[in-house]
Amino acid sequence: RDDILTGGVKMIPIQTSAGEFKVWTKRTGNNPTIKVLILHGGPGASHQYLECFDSFFPGAGIEYYYYDQLESVRSDQPGDTSLWHLDRFVEEVEQVRVALGLNKDNFYLYGQSWGGILAIDYALKYQNNMKALIISNMVSSIPDYVKYADEVLGPQLDPEVLRRIKELEANDDFLNPEYTELVSNHYYPEHILRMPLNEWPEPVVRDFEQTNVEFYTAMQGPSEFGCAGNPRLEFWDRNDDLSIIKVPTLTIGAKYDTMDPEHMKWMASEVQHGRYLYCPEGSHLAMYDDQETYFEGLIRFIKDVDAGDFPE
Repeated sequence: RDDILTGGVKMIPIQTSAGEFKVWTKRTGNNPTIKVLILHGGPGASHQYLECFDSFFPGAGIEYYYYDQLESVRSDQPGDTSLWHLDRFVEEVEQVRVALGLNKDNFYLYGQSWGGILAIDYALKYQNNMKALIISNMVSSIPDYVKYADEVLGPQLDPEVLRRIKELEANDDFLNPEYTELVSNHYYPEHILRMPLNEWPEPVVRDFEQTNVEFYTAMQGPSEFGCAGNPRLEFWDRNDDLSIIKVPTLTIGAKYDTMDPEHMKWMASEVQHGRYLYCPEGSHLAMYDDQETYFEGLIRFIKDVDAGDFPE
């Protein structure tokens, strides 16, 4: 393997309309039939908050690849807004797949949050190159996500806190320290990661601090309650396309997630061969706050597909 002497790290050249850039990948493990490419969230976060996979995948004999997408921490960050489109990121994933030598006999694509959006769109175009799909903590419609945030999650907050958050958002005052404080103290510990902020795992804190905010805001918007400010993902909706996906698919939802767990259960019934994993103690980062359920179910799915036991 050409990455052995680099500790598994490989910088992959990506061809774009604006020229060539490089993205960072890192391989761990060696399994000819199970190779998991991990798509992180954000957009603009990185693989770092998912470093907990190191505690579970190696012992299960799973080969896996961390990968920082263009504009993320260890990859090139050209800052060229002409490249900030979902279709281009799909093509980036395909170039990464080819460079890593992944194919329909071994390629499991895992996407968490924004990575789930990317994974769904990749599968809709390139599923013939895949062995299985894993969508974690992401619904198949941004409008549905916004509706859930407005109608379900928002009202769970203290009414005065919600009123002030909405007031600041209406005034486009997202950089106000009060907005950050309100969201961090009242929303994050309930729905992003159900731990006191001062106990959040170091990889998560590190990743939050290094997120590409400009890129995140352009794609997702500055609001934590859906998509505000005409971001590029505002109208993304693949509800009607899920039935096209024929590869074995696992969707992972959590009780306290920012995403509706019932929607993620429904997604598993819409694809041709789906399974749903529910994390009753988990939030958006259920790989931390419902870790045992999360990884037991994820690894079981991967092993079942590998053994030919799924779909039954």
